[in-house]
Amino acid sequence: MIIKNKTVSKVLNVLGEPLQLCSCKPMTGWYRDGFCKTDSYDIGQHTVCCVITESFLTYSKAQGNDLSTPSPEYGFPGLKAGDHWCLCAPRWKQAYEDGMAPLVRLKSTEISALAVIGIEVLLKYAHEDIDRN
Repeated sequence: MIIKNKTVSKVLNVLGEPLQLCSCKPMTGWYRDGFCKTDSYDIGQHTVCCVITESFLTYSKAQGNDLSTPSPEYGFPGLKAGDHWCLCAPRWKQAYEDGMAPLVRLKSTEISALAVIGIEVLLKYAHEDIDRN
C-alpha cells in the first residue's frame, strides 16, 4: 500500500473512503505507522481511531490495559487525554457497552471495525471536529 496525503490507498475507512492517518505523535497502529489498519496477525483488531479521554484511560487501566504509563523499552510514551490512538475494536465495543467509550475519528477507522461495531453506533460517537463538518 502507498501512503499519499495522509491516506492509505486501497484501505478504506468506515465511510467507504481511503483510510486517513490517526496519529504519529504518539505513533499508533498495528504497524506503528500512524494508521489504524490491520491484518490477519492482529488478533486485537487495532482498527478504531479514538480521541482518548481521562475517563477512558482510568477505565482501561481498571480492565488490565494501562495505556497511561510510559513503557520506554517499547518506545511507548503513555497516553494522555486528547491523544489519538488505534484501539482494538472489541475493546472499544466493551467500553461502549460499559458506558466508557471515547469518541471516534471515523475517517481514520478501518472499515473492518464494522464487523464488530455497527456504523450507527460509530456515528453517534463521531468526533465532531473531525467527522461532522
